[in-house]
Amino acid sequence: MALKKKIKKAAKKSTNKMFKKKIKKAVKKTVTVSKKKLVLKKKPTTKKAAKNEGKLIGLITHYFPHVQAAVIKLKGPLAKGDTVKIKGHTTDITQIAASMQIDRVDIQTAKKGDEIGLQVSSRVRQQDKVYKV
Repeated sequence: MALKKKIKKAAKKSTNKMFKKKIKKAVKKTVTVSKKKLVLKKKPTTKKAAKNEGKLIGLITHYFPHVQAAVIKLKGPLAKGDTVKIKGHTTDITQIAASMQIDRVDIQTAKKGDEIGLQVSSRVRQQDKVYKV
């Protein structure tokens, strides 16, 4: 509580409009003041976005554009016919896992820890997340 009073007092003395705006926001959030600098610590974000996507089951490690296939390091099980969503900075694809392979051998299911090849409908990038919908 004493920290909030000090921040409000500093805001009243300041003539800088941007500083005053930051102070008003800081009172609502967790704040650290050190050497005339205001450092805002953002509250940890919730995983509501991840819940809307589905369950995170893997991460893209490589993409082969000539065959339109992605290598996925699985963090959960995946079976042929499951609907997967690949989400990244510029990627947002939802498709059915129709063609899955391990070492050029077709498979029906894959377990946690496997690195599989998956046929994708469009370009994906490394570090894109794979969700099971």
